[in-house]
Amino acid sequence: MNSLIKKIEKLKKSKINKQVKNRIKEFERFKNKSNNQWFSELCFCILTANSKAETAIRIQNEIGNNFYTSHKIKQTIKKYKHRFHNNKASYILEARKHKNIKTIIQKEKQPREWLIKNIKGLGYKEASHFLRNIGYKNFAIIDRHILNILTEHKIISKKPKSLTKVKYLEIERKFNELAKKVKLSPAELDLLLWYSKTGKVLK
Repeated sequence: MNSLIKKIEKLKKSKINKQVKNRIKEFERFKNKSNNQWFSELCFCILTANSKAETAIRIQNEIGNNFYTSHKIKQTIKKYKHRFHNNKASYILEARKHKNIKTIIQKEKQPREWLIKNIKGLGYKEASHFLRNIGYKNFAIIDRHILNILTEHKIISKKPKSLTKVKYLEIERKFNELAKKVKLSPAELDLLLWYSKTGKVLK
């Protein structure tokens, strides 16, 4: 763990940390955005499951806040060679019944649990991703990049084959403990570590 802490401290002193802080400010400003913009971000997080974030961003930018037909959404997803275009289009269409997502989430005491229960296509990772992108800072996005880093530095003994609720929350607890040690929010730590693996600060 010590080597990872040193790596994080180095990243905190680099110019990348300024990009990370600016990105966090963008997320915080989501509280001033509309239900439609929140719904668009929800669609982005549905699209990121089993796909690259950059591909999901391109699809999100094209679909935007337009309430396309099922066929149009499928064609747009397919155009970008995204996997599972039929399922993803179905999930987006079904999620439309919660198009007042901002109103719902801001009233929820356990927003992540609500998302997992009510939005098809979202598991703990995707629900955490959505919440981070709309300004929540205390949820960990346990994706393959984070799992690889935690495994490499022996914070977890091995990379799990699947992430059950129990396993996800166990790894999240360790991730949050690391965040506390380096005096960062889980949201900031995630972006820094993601940069260390990909060379990019996305969302």
